[in-house]
Amino acid sequence: MRILGIDIGGSGIKGAPVDVATGTLVADRHKILTPQPATPEAVAAVVADLVAHFDWQGPIGCTFPAVVRRGVVETAANVDPTWIGIDGQNLLAAATGCPVTLLNDADAAGIAEASFGAAKGRPGVVILLTFGTGIGSALLNDGSLVPNTEFGHIEFRGDDAEHYAAARVRKAEGLSWGEWGDRVDEVLRYLDAVFWPDLFVVGGGVSRKFDKYSERLHPRADVVPAALRNEAGIVGAAFAAAGT
Repeated sequence: MRILGIDIGGSGIKGAPVDVATGTLVADRHKILTPQPATPEAVAAVVADLVAHFDWQGPIGCTFPAVVRRGVVETAANVDPTWIGIDGQNLLAAATGCPVTLLNDADAAGIAEASFGAAKGRPGVVILLTFGTGIGSALLNDGSLVPNTEFGHIEFRGDDAEHYAAARVRKAEGLSWGEWGDRVDEVLRYLDAVFWPDLFVVGGGVSRKFDKYSERLHPRADVVPAALRNEAGIVGAAFAAAGT
């Protein structure tokens, strides 16, 4: 079965058809720059263009960088605030003429890693954290997702955890990889103490640089880099749509 997976991000909106039995892309990814401002109508138009690029007719799985409950966007920490309260799932379905499943972007990555990537076959509790502009999170137990955890917004050192250890912070504060790794370790140890996971999966672009800071990470649980990297959102979104 093939489903179109689309990953909506702050800088780009990318997608590709996915074989949901294997978790592989069956065509080259296509990316369009995210419109600025990224209002619901503007983003929906770009998603429609992406669907037209693949001449797609059929189910679509789509990620969004916010809390999504039953298709409705509930938060806007790193997106245009006009999204709050919008039924994004129905908006995108109307724009594309296709049935759409909309979910949080980190949740989609977690689903992908549990089904086809670094967490495949790992029992128990898995926490995936995506480090970028903020910190996204996915919580799974024996492969089943607990959606919209938003661990990047837990209070840590008097502020959101993502304001202390997001990848953006490393660049903004001129931290070395080791110094930044120490901050990530603090966050992992905190989550370790609260949730007692069996595995942490580190996602986002920093997963490609895992060897530069991995020696600084010492939570009780194992820590591994994400395997699907930039394809995780696309694959996870398509897989989620297959299950609806």
